[in-house]
Amino acid sequence: MALSRHDNLHSRLVGWLKVLLPLLALVILSTLFMVSRKIDPQDAIPYAEVDVADRIREPRMTEPAYAGVTEDGASLTVTADAARPDASGKGGTAQTLRAELDTPDGAHTSIVAQNGTFDDTARQMRLNGGVQITTSTGYLMTTEALVSELDRTEVTSAGPVAGTGPLGVLSAGQMRITATEGVSGSYVLVFKNRVKLIYRPPEPPPNDK
Repeated sequence: MALSRHDNLHSRLVGWLKVLLPLLALVILSTLFMVSRKIDPQDAIPYAEVDVADRIREPRMTEPAYAGVTEDGASLTVTADAARPDASGKGGTAQTLRAELDTPDGAHTSIVAQNGTFDDTARQMRLNGGVQITTSTGYLMTTEALVSELDRTEVTSAGPVAGTGPLGVLSAGQMRITATEGVSGSYVLVFKNRVKLIYRPPEPPPNDK
């Protein structure tokens, strides 16, 4: 008899809990909705409008990248911190430019500039502001401006260059990197116009005793 009363009590308790627990859950949910702060969707619109208006007024790209192969087989990669197209949509300006040129003969040239401009019609890029050129052949040169073609391997300084090379301290009125005429897959680095070289002989190897 005691066991039967216990079973009946347990059954009634389970039955009441099946009704009470869902009701309690509904009460809790309704309370949360009633006391929660209302969100005004209009609050975020002024901030979004400012950003969109700024982008429309001065469209720009963050960390753009360009990669291509010239008609003579060299690989050219250009990256920047930011870029803005011009009004024609066929060119633009960029800040903090980095260019990497790999020619088929295995040479590598790295170029860094503060800013630059692109002209898609002329297939040309101009780098300005303390341009630094580093080559895998041991040259480290600086110039104020540099012009690079995008469809062929031809990099020319727009003015004097100065720096160091395998033979010593070097300066010239102009520097040019271009394909060797008549020799496929060969490239030359040419200095001209008032070339000055201060020869610095290589240090002798240490004398091990």
